[in-house]
Amino acid sequence: MSSQPFSALPFLPISTGLIENLWMEDAGYGDLTTRSLGIQDHPAHITFTARDEQIASSVEEAAALLKQLGASIDYAIPSGSRALSGTLLLEAKASAGQLHLGWKSAQSLMEWSAGIATMTHKMVTLAKKISPMAVVGCTRKAPPLTRPLAVKAVLAGGGVMHRINLSETLLVFAEHLTFMNFDIGKAIGRLKQTAPERKITVEVETIEQALTVAQFSPDILQLEKFTPQQLHHLHERLKFFDHIPSLAAAGGINPENIADYIEAGADIIVTSAPYYAKPCDVQVKLEAA
Repeated sequence: MSSQPFSALPFLPISTGLIENLWMEDAGYGDLTTRSLGIQDHPAHITFTARDEQIASSVEEAAALLKQLGASIDYAIPSGSRALSGTLLLEAKASAGQLHLGWKSAQSLMEWSAGIATMTHKMVTLAKKISPMAVVGCTRKAPPLTRPLAVKAVLAGGGVMHRINLSETLLVFAEHLTFMNFDIGKAIGRLKQTAPERKITVEVETIEQALTVAQFSPDILQLEKFTPQQLHHLHERLKFFDHIPSLAAAGGINPENIADYIEAGADIIVTSAPYYAKPCDVQVKLEAA
């Protein structure tokens, strides 16, 4: 299998502090078993191999983790690569003590990240089979303190980030409008003045709300927990508007129902499903060199 990435990943710097925290959590006080056996100085070699087909992710971070512990890296497949069962993901050498400190943290990191990347890839593939212009965007609801790694995994799978953080995008909720007497026209007008370079997204919960908001020309309507049937009905009614916003379907969308939403007319899928994906399986062999 080719090691060419499924999607060209931008350079995403992951802090050395985050990498250090990953192995410190598991080995901050050393490895009692290896030390007690007196084998810590033996030369050793480690390989990480895909047990199941997956989209590799966080391989560079796993390599950086091992390097922090003193290992030298012989091979690392690029994140975003499609790996069949048996594909070598990462190979390194160091002392037995160094590799035992980091191998489980590196393995867990790659398995968790690949789970996200693989489900993202599956959802992107399903969506684009119906509409090549469809976009799968993951929310910012990754587990706390994992966002940099989660973002990389989403991109590795061919998805995009719906929102990385609150500072990035304009997304109007009812919880904002309650402080403006629910005057959506006033809210959109103000955003166009104060943040003219940003697209405006407004969340709506009913077809009637969506049609009202659409009169004020937002860029995107985020349809919270709409059924595919409701989305299709809205899509048809918006055809008569001079300005037709993009439709972002959100709430409960996963690989089992994503096709229904794309067929109904969704331009964007907003999902947190990849964060709850089953981790992929990575086999580790740690042996004497």
